[in-house]
Amino acid sequence: MNDDTIRLVTIGRIIRRRWRLLTILAVVGALVGYGTSLLFPPRYTTSASVLLPGAWEERELLTQEQIATSSTVVDQAAATLHWRGVSNSELRDQVSAKTADGNIIKISGTADTPERAQQLSDQVAQQFVTFAARVVDDNTDPEAAAQREALQQTVTQTSRRITELADSADPGRTVEGVQARTELEKLRTTLQEAMTKLDQTDPAGNKAHMVVMGPAARPTGEAPPTRIQLVVAGALLFLLLGIIGHLTAARMSRRPRTQPEIAAALGSALLGTVDVPGGRPAHRPRGRGPRWIRRLLGVDVRWDVPAPQASGDEASRQVRYRRVCARLRDRVPDARQLLVVVPDGDEIALRAAGQLAAEAGSDPLLRPVEVPMSHPMVPDRGDESGALVVLSAGSWTAAELAGLAEACMDAGHEVVGIVIAGPVRALATRSADRPRHTATPVLAVGHDGKGSSA
Repeated sequence: MNDDTIRLVTIGRIIRRRWRLLTILAVVGALVGYGTSLLFPPRYTTSASVLLPGAWEERELLTQEQIATSSTVVDQAAATLHWRGVSNSELRDQVSAKTADGNIIKISGTADTPERAQQLSDQVAQQFVTFAARVVDDNTDPEAAAQREALQQTVTQTSRRITELADSADPGRTVEGVQARTELEKLRTTLQEAMTKLDQTDPAGNKAHMVVMGPAARPTGEAPPTRIQLVVAGALLFLLLGIIGHLTAARMSRRPRTQPEIAAALGSALLGTVDVPGGRPAHRPRGRGPRWIRRLLGVDVRWDVPAPQASGDEASRQVRYRRVCARLRDRVPDARQLLVVVPDGDEIALRAAGQLAAEAGSDPLLRPVEVPMSHPMVPDRGDESGALVVLSAGSWTAAELAGLAEACMDAGHEVVGIVIAGPVRALATRSADRPRHTATPVLAVGHDGKGSSA
């Protein structure tokens, strides 16, 4: 299994076991997004297109973009619109221009209503065309303009005279008349083509005739980010932060998970591992706050514990308990009674301790006792020959395990061995070999000075 698969499995386990907390975080994020949308009123955006005829270089088009959003154009549009409560600087922030294909500049306006957005785009586009035409007129040479106007009038008069000559010629009765009319029409066409080419070679004349390509369309929806987008973004952000927080906590966790680490923290030898059937969590943390709140949020269940693996039948599980009991007798051959220390809240370890006590019988007699890990208190030594620690892996920190070992030593108990209990998933078909002992011993109270025997 590669690292990516492990990450996906881990994220899936977080979502499956902490879905209540993640759901609440997503709801809180959605409320934060909704509150953010109330601080920012809805905005509407639309665009008006302006056609720039003639040949334009890219640098010139960028210049026209700057002119379209300049203070001169926008201030003139603001003076025409005369909106109360909106300054010219605010209006300049609401206008943008962008060059599209085909020498078209799209002027976009943003406002708090669709009507105002449409009016702003149309007015800025109109003021841009007017300003551009005025700039071209101011830069035009008066003498050259007068010469062009005189030439245009001369061409018009010549065309009119050609028409009169064509009408007075023989209307197609003779070959000479037809040729004369044809030559006159060719002359008219040549003059018109010459004037057209002259107009095309004049860049100032072409660039002065910018055209607004119709009014801006009235927007039908809000400009992003909309209220729905903010709500969804807030929910996703808080959900992502919740998952990242779980991963970070697991990354920084210092709970021993391997057998050598647990044995080193308790300072004793490992006698073996046993399986406990059932899918219940191995450890329910007892944090602060009312228990019903922790149950509602689902934080009383460990999420970083892998799912229980499938186990064999009851006979194979019993073999593990018998082997642990045999190793315990070999380690403490003269012991008649041992104290079985179980961390408070470790349900898997508690069930394993009961099964060990039932399997050992009276040789030696095992007396389980639950010990709170926040303030470990082990009953004082009586007839016991030592203490056997039963716990599940990955549920406690090294400091908590060291504190448990110190509590055993303080009460006069030597930790003679460690048993690690792991949850497994029982098969549907069970073996005919049933456990010989079904009685569960009575647990002693961890705060009692001597404790009570099972």
